[in-house]
Amino acid sequence: MEEEGIERVLEKYRKAGKILAGVREEAIAKVKEGVLLVEVAEFVEQRIRERGGEPAFPCNISLNEEAAHATPSMDDTRVFGNELVKIDIGVHVDGYIGDSAVTVDLSGEHEELVRVSEAALNEAIKIIRDGVSTIEIGEVIEHTIREQGYRPVVNLSGHGLARYNSHAPPTIPNVRYEHGVLLSENDVVAIEPFATDGAGKVVESGTVEIYGLIKAKPVRVTEAKKLMEAIKSYQGLPFAKRWLPRERLDLALRTLKNAGALREYPVLREEEKGVISQAEHTVIVTKDGCEVTTQ
Repeated sequence: MEEEGIERVLEKYRKAGKILAGVREEAIAKVKEGVLLVEVAEFVEQRIRERGGEPAFPCNISLNEEAAHATPSMDDTRVFGNELVKIDIGVHVDGYIGDSAVTVDLSGEHEELVRVSEAALNEAIKIIRDGVSTIEIGEVIEHTIREQGYRPVVNLSGHGLARYNSHAPPTIPNVRYEHGVLLSENDVVAIEPFATDGAGKVVESGTVEIYGLIKAKPVRVTEAKKLMEAIKSYQGLPFAKRWLPRERLDLALRTLKNAGALREYPVLREEEKGVISQAEHTVIVTKDGCEVTTQ
């Protein structure tokens, strides 16, 4: 790719990150006891559009032991309570993505846990540069979390970002692995430490409100055909069930899943129901460091 082309692409990543940073701060202000979860999720998604972007995935709102893939249902009546809340937001501009998450402690009981995931993120960002190994990044994250008496979540990780791909290679581990890859200048990656007072591992819960299109497949059911056309507009990015037409929706989703057209994103929970905190920023790797797009 020519230098001019690279710069045009990076500007779209920067624009997505700037939109996200503003929306994230607005979202934090709305996370209060008694407020509906679905109100905050829909506010986030609408504000992204109003600011000139599109959601790269549904607003994730994960509570306490939940880590990821939690978004409110269309008729969700839950309100925020005395809880640890993770807000994970994705924004894309022409398919180029910003991804960032923050933890809000409404309980007042987990300030140290929140601080340690933020510290792990900041320490990782300090060492990112052209030629750094993902082994080093994982080692820094793991060390920062463990030295404070918590555990990193070993089976969650940061990731690369590509056009219309919110989880592209490379994997950015939250622990030290024997094998890794070297980051290069102009790589765009999301650094995403998770810290917990539990076992340090997540499992699927079975609850699904987020889906993604794998590949369009032929189906006979009319509602499934209509749904297939509707979700093509997301270009393979994840979408929420509450975004979809309601008419015989469960039948349509089941038909597409059975045809192999859809992937499900079950809610991920801490294995021992430990509380989890999360911090995340998107960065562009530079020769001597990195540029954080989502600050």
